Amino acid sequence: MRLWSAARKRGEDPGRPHHRSGMMRLLFLLALMVPSCAASCPDKCTCLSQTVKCQNQGLDEIPPSIPTTTKVLFVTGNIISRISEASFPSRLDLLTDLYLSSNKMEHVDAVAFKNLPNLTKLDLSDNRIQSFSNSSFPDDNKLQFLNLSGSLNNHLTDEVLSLFHSAKLLNLTTLDLSNNYLVTLPDGIFSSLSSLATLNLRNSSLLTIHNLTLPLLHDLDLRDNSMRDLPPTTLADFSLNPDLHIQLAGNPWHCNCFIEDLLAWLKNSTQVVDVHNLTCSDPEAFRHRLLLQVEPSKLKCYTDMESVLETSYVFLGLVLALIGVIFLLVLYLNKKGIRRWMHNIRDACRDHMEGYHYRYEINCDPRLTNLSINSDV
Repeated sequence: MRLWSAARKRGEDPGRPHHRSGMMRLLFLLALMVPSCAASCPDKCTCLSQTVKCQNQGLDEIPPSIPTTTKVLFVTGNIISRISEASFPSRLDLLTDLYLSSNKMEHVDAVAFKNLPNLTKLDLSDNRIQSFSNSSFPDDNKLQFLNLSGSLNNHLTDEVLSLFHSAKLLNLTTLDLSNNYLVTLPDGIFSSLSSLATLNLRNSSLLTIHNLTLPLLHDLDLRDNSMRDLPPTTLADFSLNPDLHIQLAGNPWHCNCFIEDLLAWLKNSTQVVDVHNLTCSDPEAFRHRLLLQVEPSKLKCYTDMESVLETSYVFLGLVLALIGVIFLLVLYLNKKGIRRWMHNIRDACRDHMEGYHYRYEINCDPRLTNLSINSDV
C-alpha cells in the first residue's frame, strides 16, 4: 500500500511496468516471425500479407516454394513459355487470383492448375498461346474470371477455343477475348458456359456473330470489329434476352438495303447502350451518318460485285489512258520517221491512182483504145 501511495504521489501508473513488459514480449515475438516470413518468400519476389509479386524479373518458370498462405499471385512480364503440373508442385488451397500476363506463354498443359482448387480469377492476357489443354483445370474448378485478351494465335484459334466446350467451366461468369484476330467464331462455341454473364470480344476482327444464345449473358462488347451488318437470326437471339447490354460502336456498317432489319431493331430496342455512336462507313453518300438518322427508303442495294465492277472500270480507264499517252509519246519522238513514211505512202498512192486514171481514159476514148491495140501488135 505504501508503494502504491508513493507511486500515486509521483504521478506514475502502478500497472505500467506490467504493460511495458507485455509490449516488449509482443515485439520480441513479431521479430521472431518476420525472418521466417521473409525466408518463405521466393527469390526475386516481394511478399506482403497474402500477396506475392514476381514481376519483370526475367523468370523462365513459376518461382518454387510459393507460400501456402498466398491468396493473390502476380507472375507477370517474364519469359515463362509453358505452364504445366510442375509449375505448382504444392497445393495452394488459399490461392484465388493468379496473374500470368505478358510472359510470352505458348503452352498450357494438362492438369496445370490441379493444385489450385480454389482459383477463381486467371489472367493470361498478352501472351502467345498456341495450345491450351482441355484438362488444364480440375473438373470441380471454381474459375469465374478468365482473361485471354491479346493471347490467341489466329492460326490455332479454333483449337484453343475448344477449351470452352470441354473444360467444364461451369462457374465462369466473365470471359475476355478482346484484341485477338478471331474473324469468325465456331458455332455454339460458348454453349457450355452456362453461367457466362460478361463476354468481351472487342477488337477481334469479327465479320459477324451468330448462335449466341446465353440466357445469363448481361454484357456483350462487340466494339471495333469488322462487322458490316448483323443477320436477322442474331437480332432474334439478342431479343430473346431483354436484359442483355450490347456495345457495337466502331464497326464499319454498310448502309445499303440489306441493313434495314438492323435499323428497325436499333430503333425499337434498348439493348444497344452506344446506339448513338453507330455510323455508316459506306457508301459515300451515307458516310459518318448516324444509323438512327438513316431513312430505309433511301437505301440502295449496292452489292459487293457492283463495287468491284466500278473499281474494275476505273482501273481499265486508267490503263487505256496510259496506253494512249505512251502511243502519243512514241509518235512525238519518231515524228520525222513517221513524216517520211507518210510521204512514201502518199507517193505510192498517187502513182497507183495515176495508173488507174490512165486506164480509165483509155477505156473511155475509142481512139486511144485502137491506138493501144495497134501499139501492142
